[in-house]
Amino acid sequence: MKKHLTVAAAAVATLSVAGPAVAANGPFAFEPIDGSAYTQQSATWAEPLVAPAGFTQQLVADETVLDIYGGDADDLTDMNVHNETGPDAGRYLIRTHEVGSNGAVSVVDLRTGEARVVAQDAGFKRLDGIEWTSWGTVLFAEETAGGRLFEGFFDPKNPFAPMEWVARPEVGILRHEGIGAMADGTVFVIDELNGGSIFKFVPTTRGDLSDGQLYALKVSGLSDAEQLWDASSYLAKSGAFEWVALDMDQVVLDANVAADAVSASEFGRPEDVEIIGQKVYVANTTEDRVVEIDLTKSVLNTFVHAGDNVPTENRSAGVTGFNSPDNLAKSGDGRLWIVEDNVPSDIWATQPDTDGDGQADRVELFASAVDPGAEISGIYFGTDPKTLYFNIQHPTKPLADGTWKITRR
Repeated sequence: MKKHLTVAAAAVATLSVAGPAVAANGPFAFEPIDGSAYTQQSATWAEPLVAPAGFTQQLVADETVLDIYGGDADDLTDMNVHNETGPDAGRYLIRTHEVGSNGAVSVVDLRTGEARVVAQDAGFKRLDGIEWTSWGTVLFAEETAGGRLFEGFFDPKNPFAPMEWVARPEVGILRHEGIGAMADGTVFVIDELNGGSIFKFVPTTRGDLSDGQLYALKVSGLSDAEQLWDASSYLAKSGAFEWVALDMDQVVLDANVAADAVSASEFGRPEDVEIIGQKVYVANTTEDRVVEIDLTKSVLNTFVHAGDNVPTENRSAGVTGFNSPDNLAKSGDGRLWIVEDNVPSDIWATQPDTDGDGQADRVELFASAVDPGAEISGIYFGTDPKTLYFNIQHPTKPLADGTWKITRR
């Protein structure tokens, strides 16, 4: 049974739905805030979030620390990842910057506070997703037509040295955003548009992304016409699915064309990807939906959906709700976290599906951004389970585009 919420139910003071309470001793346990920061918007903020009691917000690096593009141009700090393995694991935060051209990757030393650009190229366009691999490299990609995925080689002994990088077109020429890499070398990516598909790259050899096979997800039991993106019928894209092999000669030119050739399932702006165990989560922004791809059962579920197990936003009526899910993160206790591409941009936390209906048992509002022009991006839990990193992107406040962390005391 769907955990359906009426508009009246959505207007309750504490933004959560029925289900087991968050464990009081969890590493990031919190009491949900009362609602989005509709009445607290300000460009003169000292802390960027309305957040629960018991948490501390601290600047990591903004344009007062590292101003890559200077003047009034925003750095558009987008996604974050730690050096998750190797020497000094977790000491460095690696970030992409989503500018239209001359994009950059920067590194912040979390011990000293020093921040520097380590990769920049006039041809980098709208750098967005970033992922650390279990074989010790950094994947980052372009969110634009003809977008490329790159593999960077981070030197932990000299983290501010120029990062060598190479394009990996075999993973798909796409409008890339989210990237998910499994320990066995499998990489999941998406095509970020209305009508975009979800992809899986299986390398011939683990850790070598120069050779392999790209697949697209195709929901079973639908006609080719029903696989097309349709704002009125996207919920039909659920249930059993298969991974369909794509023409690799076409993949390295345009993976969307390759997916269309096999009538792969199309979604409403699939954006970020997060892997938790044998489940892959994808945020479909236009659908106000996060889907769960169960790799063991080959089943796609609607894990979070506005109006089902989380309220639908109605800002004009002052009703906080779920609107335009964008980036995803996995907390230390295995929960999925979601941030909106919206103003005010809200951060939501889910509880796992314990009753077997395919949906999160509980969805709770953790925080809301106060800047009237900004969205939150790049939510990320690194090696410290009590700390969530996030970016404030294109804020109204001057020189405030950058990275913060919020830590449970």
